[in-house]
Amino acid sequence: MSEITQKILSWYGSDTPGTLTNLARLLEHGSLAGTGKLVILPVDQGFEHGPARSFAPNPPAYDPRYHFQLAIAAGCNAYAAPLGFLEAGAREFAGQIPLILKLNDHDLLQNEADPIQAITGSVADALRLGCVGIGFTIYPGSSYRFEMYEQIRAIAEEAKQYGLVVVIWSYPRGSGISKQGETAIDICGYAAHIAAQLGAHIIKVKLPTAHIEQEATRKVYEKEGIPISTLADRIRHVVQCAFDGRRIVIFSGGPAIGETELLEEIRGIRDGGGFGSIIGRNSFQRPKAEAIRLLQSIMSIYQGQ
Repeated sequence: MSEITQKILSWYGSDTPGTLTNLARLLEHGSLAGTGKLVILPVDQGFEHGPARSFAPNPPAYDPRYHFQLAIAAGCNAYAAPLGFLEAGAREFAGQIPLILKLNDHDLLQNEADPIQAITGSVADALRLGCVGIGFTIYPGSSYRFEMYEQIRAIAEEAKQYGLVVVIWSYPRGSGISKQGETAIDICGYAAHIAAQLGAHIIKVKLPTAHIEQEATRKVYEKEGIPISTLADRIRHVVQCAFDGRRIVIFSGGPAIGETELLEEIRGIRDGGGFGSIIGRNSFQRPKAEAIRLLQSIMSIYQGQ
């Protein structure tokens, strides 16, 4: 085990040997093993956005096994997906890549000012499928946010009892904030902190912009001179908000964008001290060979190349 992995494990002093072992499995797997960085392939978009919007750009991706193959071939640290996708390939690819079961999901069949996710899997499912951890989305800003906070607190308690890693997707969304506010630097930092307070080992947030949503917070940023002008500055601040960097914070790849723009974002995450990326549509919507090359380019950047 690398010194960096050992250092990261030391941040989670209340956790059992089982949870620390599974966290080490994530950190010591794939092309980035032992670097303290993570690149995870998440494929919950079929549920979240619909199959055609997610997979039609690259039709082989309709097959759940495709994503296991992609994550393994690219050297990802882990593969995260909802229950159905993991069940469709967990046996065939058992032991080849760490798995994270996404325990709640949301669909786009109805417009909602204040979204909430349905619980679609369980800790027992994660154990049955051989997962190293569970994933859960919360929506700070939604009028249902307190219900989601209570749900993940209870689920995280159970998951940790069985030695699983807890990953929280903390996505500000709802009537409490503007669309621009969903990626505002103050809101992203707040979202990361909330996830850390809820017991997450790994926190997933969106890339922050320089927009400041809350006027009271703007005054603090200006008074204290908090740097937010560059992406690296903003990444550094979001990581700081997650217990001064003592919780793993990774950043969403977001909608499909050009390779040059995406790799520039990855450099900003690296330079700001982010722990890595969770790259979905920007990988699996490309042909497999192109996606593997792109993911490996991302990993090379995190390795300092």
